[in-house]
Amino acid sequence: MGALSAFVSGLVFGVGLLVSGMSDPGKVIGFLDVAGAWDPSLAFVMAGAILVGFFAFARARKLPHRREIDARLVGGSIVFGIGWGLAGFCPGPALVDVGAGIDKATVFVLAMVAGMLLYAGLERWSERQPA
Repeated sequence: MGALSAFVSGLVFGVGLLVSGMSDPGKVIGFLDVAGAWDPSLAFVMAGAILVGFFAFARARKLPHRREIDARLVGGSIVFGIGWGLAGFCPGPALVDVGAGIDKATVFVLAMVAGMLLYAGLERWSERQPA
């Protein structure tokens, strides 16, 4: 049952990304171009996601969590934002576009996986180094 619900959730998520246009890098870059030909349509998609997420986060507040903002969080956010702005993809829509056979998304996902593997390797390497 868990695999079926994960599949259905992923399918609904993917279809939602396609229908909303969030998997179109041109639309994403148009949304991020606030000084040029700004396309505000994704703001409505984000507002819908925030509304849905509000209830999930309200429930999640009861779980243990961390509040500190450290250099790793800020650095990761900056790298994510730069990648999103340059490529027009974030991970979820990129995976949807790979499934649709879009070459640019495949290059993005391969670069993303390479970055994740590099990060994991550097983490393992730094744990082995003497302090």
